[in-house]
Amino acid sequence: QVQLVESGGGLVQPGGSLRLSCVASGFTFSSYALNWYRQAPGKERELVANITRAGDNWMYAVSVHGRFTVSRDNVKNTAYLRVNNLKREDTAVYYCDIPGIGRGQGTRVTVSS
Repeated sequence: QVQLVESGGGLVQPGGSLRLSCVASGFTFSSYALNWYRQAPGKERELVANITRAGDNWMYAVSVHGRFTVSRDNVKNTAYLRVNNLKREDTAVYYCDIPGIGRGQGTRVTVSS
């Protein structure tokens, strides 16, 4: 059964950090590039980061560049999104997504004092 399961979200103060995880199962994780998206209430889904199959190249949305870091461990079938210096506008549900495979249920990040 193909699955992507995110975790690591939570409530954090502005300026705080979290590490989001996406654990994959049921397919060959290392064969696919991976995207991290987010969707805030009332807003469209936004692509925030992408990482290649080997984890040797990546891209970021302008809104998160310099604050977010995407990585992956193909031995553990896990991708990560380190989110630093969080701002209130980063509040959203964060999803990992693999084209042709699917996406997870998301993990909620709330930035509030």
